Amino acid sequence: QVHLVESGGGLVQAGSSLRLSCAASERTFSTFSIYAMGWFRQAPGKERDLVAAINWSENSTHYADSVKGRFTISRDNAKNTVYLQMNTLKPEDTAVYYCALRRWSSWSYDYWGQGTQVTVSS
Repeated sequence: QVHLVESGGGLVQAGSSLRLSCAASERTFSTFSIYAMGWFRQAPGKERDLVAAINWSENSTHYADSVKGRFTISRDNAKNTVYLQMNTLKPEDTAVYYCALRRWSSWSYDYWGQGTQVTVSS
């Protein structure tokens, strides 16, 4: 079983930066067959959308068009943590941000964190 815990959300002004962290259970990165990890977000009344993802074996990254050039996903294997650095935040970035993990044996992301709220004021 994998537990993912997000942190780092908060209330900031437009143009500010935040760094979200997703801490996984101990030894997850070294023992779990991970295909990818991603950050999703869900605004009120909207669907949950993929914001950024990192392919585990290739270490390649993917970003939604709306965040390209502003957000960066990264990982620290020693800390079993994935980060989302968010710069130049906009009010439309306001949402609950979720961290998720997809195993090689899965067709979709199958482990999720509880989410962290990010609110950007204008």
